[in-house]
Amino acid sequence: MPTIQAVRPSPIAGSWYPGNEKVLKTQVNKFIDNASTPEIPGELVGLISPHAGYIYSGPTAGYSYRCVKGKSYDLVVVASPLHEYLPYPLITSAHDSYSTPLGNVTIDRELLEQLNATIQEKYHYRLISIANDREHSLEIQLPFLQCALASPFSLLPLMIRADDPEMLQQFAVSLAEVIRGKKVLLVASTDLSHFFTLTQAEILDKHMLSQIQALSPEGVLHAEKENTGYACGHGAVAVVLWAAKALGAKQVTLLHHSTSADTTHDQSQVVGYGAAVISK
Repeated sequence: MPTIQAVRPSPIAGSWYPGNEKVLKTQVNKFIDNASTPEIPGELVGLISPHAGYIYSGPTAGYSYRCVKGKSYDLVVVASPLHEYLPYPLITSAHDSYSTPLGNVTIDRELLEQLNATIQEKYHYRLISIANDREHSLEIQLPFLQCALASPFSLLPLMIRADDPEMLQQFAVSLAEVIRGKKVLLVASTDLSHFFTLTQAEILDKHMLSQIQALSPEGVLHAEKENTGYACGHGAVAVVLWAAKALGAKQVTLLHHSTSADTTHDQSQVVGYGAAVISK
């Protein structure tokens, strides 16, 4: 059996985002500083942020992370999809940390074990740990967090393939139980519609964003199922919304929407990106 490295090496640094520390830091800070956000009412609980290559979605992600610039959290929960096929509904990392050009981000393995024990005892399913994955959607949030936050943080990485609303809600409530009382930021990593015309994408994205704004995980899942809106991380968004509600969240503020056409100028097949913040 191959040995699992303690540190997950980045498979996307140098392609999805710059591999040079100085260039990466400069680019991410520019995205954050260029974003102009409204005053967020109440206490910030979580973010919705896109996960394409930085040249496409980085400006929109900057809006989400502008809202946490200079803040500190002991723990950041990043929930993302898993784009490759694995027959597991709930997945996490088998490594002890993620590597980016800005340094390593330590995974809170003790808390992962606590979450795993909770869902096994209550619902008889578990998180499956994987190693050497190539999933970009979770990792791509990390340099933004490393630049925006004022101090180091521990990471709870969750890759969500489940579609079942009952399972997702159970998992989210269990997540809220194990992180309650800690200084935590929730992050849902998702892009929106994929490969529609710009006109179609704007309609589909508007509907999906309206469900997110309504703080409705049920609406997010229903839109995806009924093809009225799309989010490749719909399961991750649903988990973060349900967990945020369990922690007292009351509203979502939409911050920005864009598409790949802003970069490519090709309006025939675009990908949508949205930024939002959850607060209580």
